[in-house]
Amino acid sequence: MAAATSAVRAATFHDRTFMRALTVKQISPCLKTVPDWSKRAMVISRTFKFEGFPAAMDFVNRIARKAQKLNHHPDIDIRFNQVTLRLSTHDQGGLTKNDFTLARQCDEVFTKIFTS
Repeated sequence: MAAATSAVRAATFHDRTFMRALTVKQISPCLKTVPDWSKRAMVISRTFKFEGFPAAMDFVNRIARKAQKLNHHPDIDIRFNQVTLRLSTHDQGGLTKNDFTLARQCDEVFTKIFTS
């Protein structure tokens, strides 16, 4: 059992080190793919607004499933009908491609489900 746990930890560590933080030069074109998101320091964020609390929670649950599949989890702030997502890859000390991938997926969920 201990060997299996060590193997999982090693694989996780290896996978995480593969995703390097982006440079400032690399971040700029990525930001253009998520125009509703803003960057502050090494975090991108966006606030989504909904008709009410149930819709906001539905959105959060949909995002949770996507985040789990990517093994990349946003910081989430829920305020009645508003949800603010903050993305950064903490173990890399900055933004990675995963942050922008999840941001685009969040935008797609919002557009397809909540603005139609």
